[in-house]
Amino acid sequence: MFAADRFKSRWIREWIIFAVCLGLGGHIALALLLHAPDQWPARTLWLYGLLLALSVYVCVQLLRSVWWLWRGERASDSHE
Repeated sequence: MFAADRFKSRWIREWIIFAVCLGLGGHIALALLLHAPDQWPARTLWLYGLLLALSVYVCVQLLRSVWWLWRGERASDSHE
């Protein structure tokens, strides 16, 4: 029963991280549009927002992986 709860919490955590990255990518794309509207056409802003969001997500996942490697695996995580 506790293993199922731990599995659910991992998926929820990953979805929260993904949602935050999507929001951050959208805000970055909006900032680019507002600060340089002649260089970033509004017609394709959704694509830039999506690509930036995916880039942010990849960077966050890489940083999390480096953090896990640097910190080491906890004893509670190794029993799963």
